[in-house]
Amino acid sequence: MKISTKGRYALRMLVDLAERQGSGFIALKEISERQNISKKYLEQIIPVFNKTGILRTNRGSQGGYMLAKSPDKYTVGEILRLTEGSLAPVSCLDCEPAGCDRSADCATLPVWQGLEKVINEYLDGITLQDILDRQTGSYSNNYII
Repeated sequence: MKISTKGRYALRMLVDLAERQGSGFIALKEISERQNISKKYLEQIIPVFNKTGILRTNRGSQGGYMLAKSPDKYTVGEILRLTEGSLAPVSCLDCEPAGCDRSADCATLPVWQGLEKVINEYLDGITLQDILDRQTGSYSNNYII
């Protein structure tokens, strides 16, 4: 499994919005500049989150985007599933029940199922707030004498 640029940029965009939670609507241009991601690319990601209710949108001169809920309500797993689709490590796990003709006799299927479980549990256990907290913690411990 390899996370695409779309998934990585989407996560960075949402972390940026989470950092500014409570600051009102944030223009895509500002996110683009801070994250060094083209505004055009972010414009392609935004519809995924608009239609799922993750973002609130305001049009006009004071327009922009903000998270619809607090950062602790969004998991990395949820965000990546929206942008990447399945997080399954092998294609036969994309279908339920296992979509392979050999699934009943496949000796390696439990390996892939276990890996998928670990991936999902790990990514679903990290919220945007956790990322912010880790970032803040690393800044507060970064001092020079």
